[in-house]
Amino acid sequence: LHMGKTMKEDLTVVAKYIKQLYPPEFNVFSTYAELYHNYFASQAKKNAESHLEDKDIYLLLSWVHKIYPKDMRKDHVLAKELEKVKLGSLLPSSLSKDLEKKYLDSEEATIKKSLTKCLDKEIQRWKEDQEPEKLNGHFQSELLAIFVIQSIYSGQTRAKEISASVGEELSHRLWKELPAFLKSYKDAFEDFKEKSKKHRYYKPTLIANINNCWNFRDYAEKNMSEKDNNKATILSTLGDIENSVFDVLLQQLFVQLKPMYKKFTENKWDSSNEVMNEIIKTTSKHISDLQTLKDPFYHAIIEKIHARLVKEYIVRLLKRKVSLKTPAQQQTLAQHISKNAADLEAFCISNGSQATWLNAALPKLAEIIRLQDLGAIKIEVATLATIYPDIRKRHLEAFLHIKANLSRSELKSILGYLADSTASTLPEAPLFSNIHMS
Repeated sequence: LHMGKTMKEDLTVVAKYIKQLYPPEFNVFSTYAELYHNYFASQAKKNAESHLEDKDIYLLLSWVHKIYPKDMRKDHVLAKELEKVKLGSLLPSSLSKDLEKKYLDSEEATIKKSLTKCLDKEIQRWKEDQEPEKLNGHFQSELLAIFVIQSIYSGQTRAKEISASVGEELSHRLWKELPAFLKSYKDAFEDFKEKSKKHRYYKPTLIANINNCWNFRDYAEKNMSEKDNNKATILSTLGDIENSVFDVLLQQLFVQLKPMYKKFTENKWDSSNEVMNEIIKTTSKHISDLQTLKDPFYHAIIEKIHARLVKEYIVRLLKRKVSLKTPAQQQTLAQHISKNAADLEAFCISNGSQATWLNAALPKLAEIIRLQDLGAIKIEVATLATIYPDIRKRHLEAFLHIKANLSRSELKSILGYLADSTASTLPEAPLFSNIHMS
């Protein structure tokens, strides 16, 4: 700093006052600039070749890449004069590269160590079984995400201040470090999830950690390139954590609902309204606990519930437990299904489900039961297959068992129509492909 200040001040005096006292051919400014530069460069080289602490390496690299070429030599008094003098860099390229490697290795190791330490503290917090804090009504365990993201960001920022290329290289290394860290986080969290089920604040801790994933997800989405394989790995790991927590949070609900769904076929759908009300009431109790999830996760888990409620209803329709011979009986069942579908849709939407793609399934099936004209049934089947291209012959055949007044040839004709109009590729949001026929 002293040498830099001296060089800058002295060269300013030369440029302003001394240069004009000599004939131009003397190149007085150039002579001074070269002598100062050579001395400065020799001292920088001497320092670079000695044993340096990490902070000294950073400072020396800052001088080589930023302070000397950009702050000193671009000074408004000196810039014009220095452009005429070819001074070069403070350090030879090879020595500068060695220092950069030392700096990058050290910074990467330091950040990696601090991330591991932070994760250890987080694991300790889980073991203490304390209720997580709430922010805007959502459980949070954000210290981990905040610390990790800030550590990476501040490391990248420091490196960029040396030079764009050093910043880019450290960013590249840290992008590789983040997936490795999240893998360790996932493994530790899975271990906690399996071993701590009796903890008082088990579910709030799960919810806090799933909310934690949002910060990492948001950071990766905003800061990483789509072409970066690390981004895909990060999002995949976060998705695994999120889905495994969803499974735990919904497990008890789905166990409770299973015997309720059986009641539909046990009573041949005669008391379907009461059964659906029971299902909605039970689900509603569970949903109230889920509102401590951040909005994107709340909507995702409500969509999972919505899909499960519709799927389980369809499963009961495919069980071949009901076979109706008269159009009047079929009309009555269609009305029951339509009413249940409307109640289910209203309940899910009022609780924030955005899975509108599910809403057509039950009304379409009700319509197929209601219709008696073969041509009209085929049109409805074709429409159903367009909306849900994962429906297969085995599903439709089981469902049409309800319509006992169809002849064998009529049944074959309808099933053949489905085969012609079913797409070979599965949709992004499958419904029927999740229904396995026994």
